[in-house]
Amino acid sequence: MNKLSLMLRWVLGALAAMVVFLSGAWGALALCYQLPGGPLVRVLGSAAWALLVVSLVTLAIRRHSLWPLAGYGLAMLALLVWWWSIRPSHDRVWADDVARLLGGRVHGNHVTLTNVRDFDWRSDSDYDVRWETRDYDLDHLVSADAILSYWGSRAIAHAMISFGFDDGRHVVFSVEIRKKRGEAFSEIGGFFKQFEMVLVAADEHDIVRVRTNVRGEDDYLYPLDLQPATMRTLFLSYVEAANQLHRRPAFYNTITSNCTTLVYRMARQMDPGLPMDIRLLLTGYLPGYLYDNGVLDRRLSLEAWTRRARITQRARATRPGEDFSQAIRAGEPTSGEPLR
Repeated sequence: MNKLSLMLRWVLGALAAMVVFLSGAWGALALCYQLPGGPLVRVLGSAAWALLVVSLVTLAIRRHSLWPLAGYGLAMLALLVWWWSIRPSHDRVWADDVARLLGGRVHGNHVTLTNVRDFDWRSDSDYDVRWETRDYDLDHLVSADAILSYWGSRAIAHAMISFGFDDGRHVVFSVEIRKKRGEAFSEIGGFFKQFEMVLVAADEHDIVRVRTNVRGEDDYLYPLDLQPATMRTLFLSYVEAANQLHRRPAFYNTITSNCTTLVYRMARQMDPGLPMDIRLLLTGYLPGYLYDNGVLDRRLSLEAWTRRARITQRARATRPGEDFSQAIRAGEPTSGEPLR
């Protein structure tokens, strides 16, 4: 066998080993997160899968045969068939803050949103539950703000869009995991169908304040430089997305279906040339993406925007009964107002 053949065989063997390793690891994690039964059953199922993969690979190496790998291919096919059979559902015991689905009706310039959340939070486990039906006149829509909430790494943030009306009201749209009661968020679980996706519409006093004042997160508000027609279209896109989720549940995915990818897909409908960018995944750097694409007013530098966008201290200084939305914007221009 000449050197070229040996090299080709080595390369193919290395590729096959990589494919088996990656797919085998994926299968172990998929079973660990989705196998029916309790935690012990899932761990044992995951371990059994890993043992099967190692045994088949070892057998293939010792016997210099591809048949064990063919057996692995059949096992992986069966696993994929099971994986594709796992469907999202609206019928689970949900946590209180995602118990209801947002819906919207559009009649001319008016939009009626049902199940707008307006909780009063004292802690993550102590709150007053309040869901409301609210009417909005899109002729009075005057602002759109991106709100980013950081809780650890500066590379990762939760992104929300807040729409403001000329009567001082604001409604925030937020794509979130739909947690079951007692469930906690897991970035890895978000890759493995652990969570359904939910679109929440909420008062800023609820959805922003719970992050700054209860969970200790660090929040930034960036007024977006959008034309009225664009703001209106984006608002209606959220309404349509909520109605689609109402009709057809979907899984949250840490990369492909998260708090920024839905907004990106809606924005691409308005501007097909909007580029894909790593900052849509590393959401902590989203302000740079907005700035580079002209969504933040370019009369200020990105650094200046970041300094003036921080609302955490103003949020934490609010008192009961105070207008939260007005307080976090104190001294700052909103969309369309002149910069100082």
